Amino acid sequence: MAWIALTPLLLALLGAGTGRGVGAAPEPPDRSRALRLGLATGFAYFGGTLYWLTAVMMTFGGLDRPVAIAVNVLFVAYLALFPGLFASIVVTLVRAVGPAAVLIAPAVWVTTELARTHLLGGFPWVLLGYSQVTVLPIAQLASLFGVFGVSALVALVSAATAYVVKTGAHLTPPGSARTARPSGRWRAKRTVVAGSTAGVVLATALWGGWRVSASALTREGTPIRVGLVQGNVAQADKWNPELASTILGRYLRMSREAAAGGARFVIWPESSTPFFFEEDSAGADAVRTLARDTGVYLLFGSDQIERGHEPRFYNSAFLIGPEGGTRAVYRKMHLVPFGEYVPLKQLLFFVAPLVESVSDFSPGQEAATLPIESHAASTAICYEVVYPALIREFVVRGSELLTTITNDAWYGLSSAPYQHFAQAAMRSIEQGRYLARAANTGVSGIVDPYGRVLARTAMFVPEVVVGDVRFLSGRTLYSKIGDSFAFACGALTAAALLVLRALAG
Repeated sequence: MAWIALTPLLLALLGAGTGRGVGAAPEPPDRSRALRLGLATGFAYFGGTLYWLTAVMMTFGGLDRPVAIAVNVLFVAYLALFPGLFASIVVTLVRAVGPAAVLIAPAVWVTTELARTHLLGGFPWVLLGYSQVTVLPIAQLASLFGVFGVSALVALVSAATAYVVKTGAHLTPPGSARTARPSGRWRAKRTVVAGSTAGVVLATALWGGWRVSASALTREGTPIRVGLVQGNVAQADKWNPELASTILGRYLRMSREAAAGGARFVIWPESSTPFFFEEDSAGADAVRTLARDTGVYLLFGSDQIERGHEPRFYNSAFLIGPEGGTRAVYRKMHLVPFGEYVPLKQLLFFVAPLVESVSDFSPGQEAATLPIESHAASTAICYEVVYPALIREFVVRGSELLTTITNDAWYGLSSAPYQHFAQAAMRSIEQGRYLARAANTGVSGIVDPYGRVLARTAMFVPEVVVGDVRFLSGRTLYSKIGDSFAFACGALTAAALLVLRALAG
């Protein structure tokens, strides 16, 4: 459905159903109505994909249901502004140029997705391109232009469909004579648009299918066996002091099981230690002893305190070497809104219980890599894996293997953990890297450089996954050019609006 998801909105922006018969000029809505249409689309889009935030804020934020719903609605309303902006820009172009202007809609859509990724810290959750992450021949486009390139391709089909449907009424552009053009000319235009769009999709699918079947990257690089430990610790139990030894014992036991299966690199989830690693000598000694006894590299999440005049708290990942020493520490750079900080606290004064319950973390400042033998890996903590530019920065700094650690227990039994895993898988395709993901309650798994899921756990079960990955040093086009395609879409959108303004002036 993603391929035609934007078609109803685009038809409305073209004035579908408002013409006065054959030969009548289209009557696109004004910008105010277009904004409302875009907002309605955004509410459906984000309300349908982020519904689970209400339960998270009720269960872990201590909010009453009406207040949690209100906060969720406000957040969805903010995100809906981006489809609203998209609709306003498209209708501006359509009113000035005519139905053909809808064909620039993919560039406008990508521009608004890029803005959503960066504005106010960004929240690039469920971008349109993620809909194709399991359609591997199409998803390979991400290795060239990132997830934004896939979004553009999907939006192109919606735009072409809207154009073909609209021009099927043989309408003339605004300002021209109100007489019907010869049907052959309109038929030819529709054929060119439909044929070109189908050709682009088919060429992408054929090339992507060839890339997946060739699978050259799976035969390159240096192999290493990884072990993923899914502890399945309930969020309510994680900081219970009476359960701390039981939780740590579970991770130690499961890690030895992974090592017995041949794992050289063992990964625990985000905030997996039931203590601050640098503050609890007994717990830290047990973890270091595990690494020494098994000879593995151990990556795990633990909160960290930087003491000073005003202590700072960080959500960190620690890499322990086979000798038991700390090899590297990565501090999470993109914090979770309403989970690790509350945006606009002053304005959201009515959610005091949430503000009080949310840990006030500080963001890290460096995309540190993790030295493993003679190679380098990297890790993204929780939802920062949905930031394509951050993962690219790790690769630019030399990362040959992607990992991500997360605690999705917050989300309960909802679509959120599955959305999260799917978005992480897209990073493998973009960067041409294997990805290993350890999640507290699931979904944990291993993804190859083409987005194929090699291993995947079920939700809410303790499980150990052992599998082979490879350190890879090659670079995809996207890893070299980054979001240049998305910024080019932004430049094209700005140029179109500037030209219209100049002509109007």
